[in-house]
Amino acid sequence: MSRICQVTGRKPAFGNTISHSHRRSRRRFDPNIQTRRYWLPGERRYVRLRVSAKGIKTIDRLGVEKVVADIRRRGGKV
Repeated sequence: MSRICQVTGRKPAFGNTISHSHRRSRRRFDPNIQTRRYWLPGERRYVRLRVSAKGIKTIDRLGVEKVVADIRRRGGKV
């Protein structure tokens, strides 16, 4: 499953691991993606969202109804 936040759209970033001898090898920085279950009062059901830590803070600030409406407007499935 892809590690993409449904709220913020954060994806893995890529860079280098640098050893003590300063040799470089490629690595991947994964976002902190977690599966959370939220209650939607308007639809009287739970929804599961794959969100990053920043996405959880966004939902706390704006509310789950507004965030889910924004995901649907972008064409995402909830």
